Formats: sequence, structure tokens, C-alpha cells
Amino acid sequence: MLYPPGMSDESEANGRLVRESGKLSVLTMASRILGLIRDRTRGALMGTGMLADAFTVAFSVPNLFRRLFAEGSMSVAFIPTVKAYFSEGDREKTEEFLSATFTALSVAVCAVVAAGIAAAPLLVRLFDSEPVETAALMRVMFPFIALVSIAAFFQGILNALGSFAPSGFAPILFNLSFIFVPMLIGGRMANPARAMAVGVVVGGLLQALCQLPYVVRLGARFRFVSLRKAFRNPGMRRVLSLIAPTILGMAAYEVNGLVSTSLATNAGTGVATALSFSLRLQELVLGVFVVSVGTVLLPELSGLAASSEWKRYRERLVRALEAIALITVPVAVFSICERVDIVALLFKTREFGDASVGLTASAFLFHMVGLPFIGANRILAPAFYARGDTATPALSGIVAVAVNIAAAFALQRAMGGPGIALALSMASAVNTALLMAMLTKVGIAGLGSALGSVALYVIKLIGFSAIAAAPVLALRGPFRALFGAAGSGLVAYGLPFALSAVVFAAIGVGLLALTRDPAAAFLVSSFRGRSKSRSNQD
Repeated sequence: MLYPPGMSDESEANGRLVRESGKLSVLTMASRILGLIRDRTRGALMGTGMLADAFTVAFSVPNLFRRLFAEGSMSVAFIPTVKAYFSEGDREKTEEFLSATFTALSVAVCAVVAAGIAAAPLLVRLFDSEPVETAALMRVMFPFIALVSIAAFFQGILNALGSFAPSGFAPILFNLSFIFVPMLIGGRMANPARAMAVGVVVGGLLQALCQLPYVVRLGARFRFVSLRKAFRNPGMRRVLSLIAPTILGMAAYEVNGLVSTSLATNAGTGVATALSFSLRLQELVLGVFVVSVGTVLLPELSGLAASSEWKRYRERLVRALEAIALITVPVAVFSICERVDIVALLFKTREFGDASVGLTASAFLFHMVGLPFIGANRILAPAFYARGDTATPALSGIVAVAVNIAAAFALQRAMGGPGIALALSMASAVNTALLMAMLTKVGIAGLGSALGSVALYVIKLIGFSAIAAAPVLALRGPFRALFGAAGSGLVAYGLPFALSAVVFAAIGVGLLALTRDPAAAFLVSSFRGRSKSRSNQD
């Protein structure tokens, strides 16, 4: 079995973090672009009408359990534990642990799938959507939970061994399935939503199958064992002890998502679908860089915590937070300025008309307000998980969920869908504040002042972004007058967006260079080092 290589010094380790994140980001970028094509296809077929809302609601419930069993369990509990087994080097103990985890996970997700299929008609009563069609779609998509959970198990093994590319490629196959399966079977299905539901399940299967050969190649072995033996395994018991608070926190968060979806369906036809499209755009940015950094960071921090190298732990964490801020703050400001053009350029079709664009853009504005906070949370939470602390992020998450639900109920009445989006951003800000406050109390020397410097850095980036946004707003009118009459959406929306992006980026990069921004300089030097390393290998 292969093990992750050691780091010789801090600069090499930081460079590896950026380079591995960069590799994963390329694959994630491809996946997110395909995700946009997927949602554009969905919008073109169903717009933001009743059938689209039925699909949105039907997918939200299996997606809830996917996050609990896949993203929650695997990332925060499984990866640190299996990394410890790999580092120990005992093949027999590692195989026993993997077998126990695989067995317990398989039994749990299959039970959830069976219960979900049976209870679908009851679950749809939580939402104001077409009950018969929504229940049918939900039943088709529930097996997706089992498939993607097994895929997450494979991803956990690969990530713990320092292999990130296969798990980055898996979502690409999912999106391709979502795009092409409805095209292949659409004529044989009752409606486009059911064809897309089949595409979801096929995509989940492909996510699991594409990673299995890499798991086998790296030497990981596992099999089914008895449930009694699985739950007696000490590694499995550790995973369960880590999962318990995490499941509680994530369950609260996901219930909050269901509440938001339910409120959206009551706010009017198309609101729930518009919110889902807006979140897709937000996730594009998160997936391109933030998720990649978080994925690479967790195994790194877990190793440093295990060896009590707290100075390097602190420096790695702070560097990751600065890098995330450098991406998310400017992107959030620019996206708010250009929200209508972005939505129209990506999604506008005959079925997804001006009304759909307006619904989605208004939600997108308030979703993007929370982007920097969500990005920070994706880095702060692994800082606790790496230390074996899953209770603190769970507690913080529960408080944030309470804030979100209360704010969503209050704001939905006054603002409709945008109020629900704003509630999510407010809750994300509360979560960030709580995590940073709790992290300063873990006893790592210098961490509190380091996090304070990150907060000051964010304020600086907000100022730079505001300066760069001023000419973008001033040029909006002339650009629309110049290109707005074009028949092509690519010209009418794409050219103003592209020109605005060039202006914004030029001013922003100029300000960073003028002030010799250390985080920007680090990113540039890291990618230069990657390029130089490749040229030397060639």
C-alpha cells in the first residue's frame, strides 16, 4: 500500500497544498462547467415551472442523505482515521478497518434507500409541489444515495493516500450522465424530469465505478463482514464517535435546507427552482477553488495534528484562509455587480425567459453576499476535524441553522425568494464567527492573532474590490447600449460581462501588485514552482 510522501520543509508543504489544489481545481472546473451545461439543459427543458419545482423538491431529499452519508461521514470521520491506519503500516488492521466501514456504510445506506422509497408519498407532503409527480421522481432518485456514498468511501481512501485526481474526475462523469442520459431516453419517458432522474442514478453509479480501479491499484482491500464484527472494530468505533456529533450538526443544516425549500415552494411557482439555480452558480466558485483546497488541506492538517506540529498547522491554516479570501471576496463583489448578465448568459432560453432570469438573479445577489463566509467555513471546519474534534463544528452549525430558519421565516414574508437566500448568507456569517472564536481557544500558540490578521486582510480585499467595481458599474450603461440590441445572447450578455471582467481584474491585480500582497505573491510563486518542476521533469 502506498503512503503520502513526507514534506521536507514548510515552503515545500505549502507549495504542495497549492499545487495539489490546482490539479483538483482543473478537474473541478471541468465538472462545474458541465454542471452549468447540465442546469442550462434542465432550464431549457423545464424553465422554472411546476415540473421543474417537482424535480427540485424530489432531488432535495435524497441529496440531504447524500451529504450526511457521503460528504459528512466520509470527510470528517473516515479520512483522519484511515490516514492513521495507513501511516501505521499494518496491512491486516487496515483491511479489517476498511471492511468494517464498507459493511456498516452499505447496510446503513441501503436501509435509508428502502425507507425513502416507501415513504416518498409522505415526504412530499412537506412541500407545496405536485405530489404524484414529485413522489415518483423521488422514488427513482433514492438509490443515488447508496451509489454516491460508496463513491465517497472510495474517495476517502484515495484522498488519505494523497491521490485526488480520480475523485475530481468522478463528478465529471455524473454531469455527463445528467446531460446525455435524458437525451438518449427522453422520448421513452413520461416527461423530461423523469429522464433526468434516471440520469442522476446512472451518474451516481459512474462516480463509484470510476474510482474503484484506482483504489485497487493503490493496494486497498476490503470485503463484507458480519455487522457484529464491523461494529466491534476499534477504528469503526472511532469513526462512529466522530460521526455522531457531525451527523447531528449536518442533519440540522440539511433540515434547514428542507425548510428553505418548503418556504420557497410556498413563495410561488418557480422560486424553489430559481434558488437552486442560484446556488449552482455559487457552488461553481466554491467547487473551482474552495472545495479543492479543503479536500487537500484535511489530510495535511490531520498529519500535522497527529505529530503535534502546531506551528506548521497554524501557518498552513492561515495560508489557506488567505488564499480563499483572495478568491471569494473579489468574485463575490464582481458577481453582485454583474448578476443579471451572468444568469442570462448561462441560463436564458425560450423556457427560461426574463421572468426566470429575474427570479434567479435576485436570489443570486444575496447568495453571493455569503460566499466568503461559506468559503472560510470550508477551511475552518477541517481545522477542527484534523484534531479529532467534530463536536465543535457541529455545535456551531446547529446555532447557524437556528439563525437561518428564523431569518428565512421572517425574510420570506417580506422579500420572497431573495429573503431565503439572504437568510443563508446571514447564517454562514454567524457560523464563520463562531468557528473562528472557538478556534482561538484550542490552545495553539499565536493562532488567535493569526486569525485576526486574516480578518484584516479580508477588509483590505473588500476595499480593493469596491475600488475595482466602481468603473464596472459606471460602464454598465454604455456596454448595454452598445451590445444590448444584438440578437445573440452571447453578444448581448457575454461581451459586456467579458469586458467588465477584464476591467475589474486589471484594477484588482494592479492594486495587489502595487501593495505587494503576500497571499497573491505566494499563489504566483507556488504555481511558478509547479511549472518549473514540470519543465525539469520534461
